Amino acid sequence: MPDIPTARRTALVIGGSTAGMLAASVLASRFHEVTIVEADRLPAGPEPRKGLPQARHAHLLWSGGVAALEQLLPGITGELTAQGAGLIGVMRDLVSKAPSGQWFRRFTDSRHHMIVCSRDLLDAVVRADVLAMRRITLRDGTRAAGLAGDRHRVTGVRLATGETLRADLVIDAGGRGSHADTWLQALGHAPVEERVVDAGVTYASRFYAAPGATATLRYPVVNVQADPRDAPGRGGVVVPVEGDRWLVTLSGTRGGEPSADPDAFEDFALTGLKDPVIGRLLAQAKPLTDPVITRSTANRRRFYEKAAAWPEGFAVLGDAVAGYNPVYGHGLSVAAQSALALGRTLDRYGPTAPGTARRVQRAVARPVGNAWNLAVGQDAYYPGAAPQPPTAVERLLTAYVDKAVAAGSENPRALRGLLDVMSLRTPAARLFAPDMLWNVCFGPRKGPLAGPPLTEAERESAGLR
Repeated sequence: MPDIPTARRTALVIGGSTAGMLAASVLASRFHEVTIVEADRLPAGPEPRKGLPQARHAHLLWSGGVAALEQLLPGITGELTAQGAGLIGVMRDLVSKAPSGQWFRRFTDSRHHMIVCSRDLLDAVVRADVLAMRRITLRDGTRAAGLAGDRHRVTGVRLATGETLRADLVIDAGGRGSHADTWLQALGHAPVEERVVDAGVTYASRFYAAPGATATLRYPVVNVQADPRDAPGRGGVVVPVEGDRWLVTLSGTRGGEPSADPDAFEDFALTGLKDPVIGRLLAQAKPLTDPVITRSTANRRRFYEKAAAWPEGFAVLGDAVAGYNPVYGHGLSVAAQSALALGRTLDRYGPTAPGTARRVQRAVARPVGNAWNLAVGQDAYYPGAAPQPPTAVERLLTAYVDKAVAAGSENPRALRGLLDVMSLRTPAARLFAPDMLWNVCFGPRKGPLAGPPLTEAERESAGLR
C-alpha cells in the first residue's frame, strides 16, 4: 500500500455506486481524506437503490472483474460467497446458446470464473468494505451541482445546497447520469466527442423461488443469447442467486420487447426465444415478484481521453465514461479495472503532479475500449442502433468473433481463447494469436449439440422431461 504523503491531500468522489466506491478505496491509501458525495440515501444492506434501476436485472462479474475486485478489496470474493453469492466456472457452470444458434459445450477445466449474485448484494458488500476504511467519509443525500475551479484546474465540487467542497482531486463516477461534459463546458472546455449505439433493448426481470431440488445443486446459469442479425433480437438468462432464488432477465430489441405483464413473462420465455429451455424451467418455478422493466440500455461512450484540453485535478470513471448494454455483463468489470488503472497512474506520476489527471483519463480508456469494441460490434447491427454503420474494424472483429464462436461451440480450445477476451482478462488481440487462429480455422470439431447441455441431475431437479 502506498505511503500517505506528509502534505495534506484531499480527494472527492461523485457517486456512491460500485464504481465510486472502488475509486474511493484506491484514493484512501493515497490521500489523507476522501469524501464520497451521493445524491441518493444509500441503504444499510442489500436493498434496492432509487438511482440504480438496472440493479433489478441480472448481473455477471466476469473473471477479469473478479480478479480486479479481489486486488482492490482482498478477501471480498470470500465475503460474497459466504453471503450466498456463487463463484461459478465458465463453462462448467454455464449453459449458453450463442447468438448464431450453437449450444456451447461444457468443460470442467475452466480457467475463468464469474461471481453471480444480486446487484444489491454485490453493492452492499463492496459498500461496507469501503466505508469501513479510514479516511473515507460518505455524504449521501447530497447532490453535486457543478465543478469549482477554472478551465485549467478543478478545485472541488459545488453542491446543490450552495456549499463548495474543496479537493485536490475530483473523480466523477456519477454513472450514466453524469453531468461531467456539461460541467466541463461551463469551465470553458469544448463538448466532448460522444458515440451512442442503441439497439433499443428492453429488459424485464423477476425473481423466482428455485424450483424443485435445484437449490440443492449448484445449478448452472442458463443463457439464450439474442442474434443481432435476426431482428428483433430476443434473449434471456436464468441466474441462481443468494436466498435459493433465480433471477430471470428477458430482453428484446425494437418490435420484440418483453412485457411487464406477469402473465406474459413466461410465455415470452417459452415462445419468444430461440430455444424454449428458459420457459420450460420457469414452468416449475414460483414467481416471487412481478416483472420490472428497464429501457435505458444504450451503449454510450464519451471520449474524454481525446479532449483537446483537460483540467488538472479531475477525472471521470465508470459508466460516466461508457455505459454498455447490460447483456454483455462488462460494466462492473470495467469499473473495477478502471479503479486499478487509477491507482497505478497515481502511483507512477504522483497524485497531484501536473498532467496526472489527464494520464488517468487515458489509462481508463484502455479497459473501457476493450469492452466497448465487443459490445458495439454486436449491437451496431440492429436496425436503428446508430446513425453510422459499423466501422471497418468493428465489422472485421464481429465477423471474426462469429467464426470464433462457431469454432468454440465445437472445440474447447477455441472457446478458451474467446473466453480470455470476453472475460476481459486479455485484449481483443488475443483472438488473433497463432494458437487461436489455428483452432478457429483448422482445429478439430466435435459437431454441434442438439440441445442445451444440462445434465440428467439438472434436468430432473428442475422437472424437465
